[in-house]
Amino acid sequence: MKALVLAAGRGMRMRAAADAAALAPEQAAAADAGHKAMMPFGSAQGRPFLDHVLHGLADAGFTDLALVLAPEHDDARAYYGALATSRIVVSCLTQREPLGTADAVLSAEAWAGDERFVVLNGDNLYPANALTRLRDAGGPAIAAFERDSLGLPTDRVGAFALVERDARGCLSAITEKPGAAAAEAAGPDALVSMNLWRFDARIFEACRDVPVSARGEKELPHAVGLAASRGICFEVIPVRGEVLDLSGRADVAAIARRLAGAGVRL
Repeated sequence: MKALVLAAGRGMRMRAAADAAALAPEQAAAADAGHKAMMPFGSAQGRPFLDHVLHGLADAGFTDLALVLAPEHDDARAYYGALATSRIVVSCLTQREPLGTADAVLSAEAWAGDERFVVLNGDNLYPANALTRLRDAGGPAIAAFERDSLGLPTDRVGAFALVERDARGCLSAITEKPGAAAAEAAGPDALVSMNLWRFDARIFEACRDVPVSARGEKELPHAVGLAASRGICFEVIPVRGEVLDLSGRADVAAIARRLAGAGVRL
């Protein structure tokens, strides 16, 4: 089982001066560069956030991992090219232009081949049960988090996506950025997408065919919707658990506390 980590984002929220917070010098450097996935956390603040993401994947039994990076992310390529690992193999892929998450997945087509693979964000640290349940799923699937298990305020949840399923348990609707009021009205058991998926090779055709959104990007949830309309069932797997979301500078202190002393074994 393979895992694809999306880490090519431009980090605009992390760069924002309006989101100023007191950061350690190494963390501030990563924030200023907009490459939040390389921000150090854990023991002596010495390991990039991505290392903690990869450690979680290794604990969940994934061994063949790939990072989708932007062309300018040479620091990450150098770091992972030199990193000695015993539990995983790490490949670095390049998304040539910032054309959205569906385009980022397309950059992994040759790497994935005909094998099934999990896709996740490089700025989210997911609970182990979500990763293992996707690993063991029978086909394409989405991990859908119960709203009140995420450990996030409702207004923050409203910036993600609400998920609905049909009588078969297949994804029937995904509402992106519904807002705080809609997230609150949906109730504590509402299912939330945190961009944690299991795919097979059929997703690539949908990623190629999906139209560009109003934001000028090919977006992964839209590609999933297109694939579902073509008859693919994406099993909705309800899970409970906190997701550490590293979006802006204001998130750094809380994540630093949670990862204080955390070890990494890759």
